[in-house]
Amino acid sequence: MRIMTSELLFTGPELCKFEAHEVVALLKAREISSSDLIDAALTRIAQTGPLINATPTLCEARARAVDLSSRDSTPAGWLAGLPITIKDLNAVADVRTTFGTKGLAGFIPQKSDPLVDQLEQRGAVILGKTNTPEFGAGGNTFNDVFGQTRNPWNTALNPGGSSGGAAASLAAGEIWLSHGSDHGGSLRTPAAYCGIVGLRPSPGIAGGPGQDAAFIIEGVQGPMARSVRDCALFLDAMSGFDPQIAMSYPAPEISYQEAVIRADGKLKIAFAPDLGGFGQVDPEMAQHLAAAMRQLEKNGARIEETCPDLTHLERSYHTLRGLMWATAAKRLPQEVQAHFKSTLAENTAFGQALTLEDIIDANLNRSILFNNMLSLFETFDVLACPTVGCMPHSASEEWVHHVGGVELTNYMDWLRFAFLATTTGLPAISVPVGRGPRGLPVGLQLIGKPRGEAALLAAARHVELTFGGPLGPIDPINPS
Repeated sequence: MRIMTSELLFTGPELCKFEAHEVVALLKAREISSSDLIDAALTRIAQTGPLINATPTLCEARARAVDLSSRDSTPAGWLAGLPITIKDLNAVADVRTTFGTKGLAGFIPQKSDPLVDQLEQRGAVILGKTNTPEFGAGGNTFNDVFGQTRNPWNTALNPGGSSGGAAASLAAGEIWLSHGSDHGGSLRTPAAYCGIVGLRPSPGIAGGPGQDAAFIIEGVQGPMARSVRDCALFLDAMSGFDPQIAMSYPAPEISYQEAVIRADGKLKIAFAPDLGGFGQVDPEMAQHLAAAMRQLEKNGARIEETCPDLTHLERSYHTLRGLMWATAAKRLPQEVQAHFKSTLAENTAFGQALTLEDIIDANLNRSILFNNMLSLFETFDVLACPTVGCMPHSASEEWVHHVGGVELTNYMDWLRFAFLATTTGLPAISVPVGRGPRGLPVGLQLIGKPRGEAALLAAARHVELTFGGPLGPIDPINPS
């Protein structure tokens, strides 16, 4: 298992090497300015953009127009003037927002998503939009508007999706924090493939799914960063009650960042290497994660291989996903839907064909699955499993067809490890556990207790320390 990072090359601006919490501390001490950081980020994006295509839309003028000195107590909020990027599924006022689809290629919203407004109120400076597959559908980041995003660890490979632009930009040092979202691993898979940290929070912790689907809880927004502490900082900036968001949940009394700082590492981990046979795993991934578990055990964690009963998980997940796509398409103009890629059109058709009986069964079964997880948490702090069952494949391969010697028939099959947290509404995080086959990063998924983000982040910090993280930033590696 490779955990050393000393040989990694990074030739970007010095400020881009810093972790987000370090940069925020410099901002608050007035040792640097937002303008300094904008300059550094733009320089790095110019260096890496042609290789990875992670941040295709920039809004430099808008970012430079933000006058933090006009706010009551400056530098402001959790982020104090830190430039960040927003996934191209969320509206940023007066900034091109395409959703990765040709039907909205020229769309410029007048209002921002409520979470974007909140982040700006808490000191974020929006510098650009990150690439995503069409409407966020799929585990590979490409679309007909901006093209393919590539993995900085090997630009011939898939960076994951749908928050692939966010993850790739972080790994390459383009930005310090980047916003993501997650339903079928859209935040977790890219985090694993790009060697960064991605947290899928409980519903309502970090914004909402959008005003047209305000009561659908399976799709959530969340923080992506190069380290667990930075991920916690970003979650602090994202969290808190907002009356505009139906599922909004109050911020904790003690910050998430403080929970990470206080992490003691006394972990009881339930390890499910293939989720009781639910997910397929390639041998090289299984071997790396088994070695990671042994390393964690040497570092004081108590680990037991076990898995709750996951009967009906797959059908329940796909029903809930189908319901979401049918809802999203209901009021979407036909001229936009006409551009849907085949997998997205199939998802929408599946959702539209659901019966009342299908939806009832999904809701009943997800409750059983949730209760099974509660029983597990009577003994364990977290459930650990692969974030994804294989190493990244070619960027030209839309979805993975073979994992663990099994031929897969649905474009979501290779992402099965994402389904459990989504269906049960539990928080989940992908954290790097060193570098594995071909020197590529490997992510371990930890699923936490209900509304247990603080404890989950603390557990992830212990894992991160065990494997010498964070890994980056790095210069993109072009195999040719």
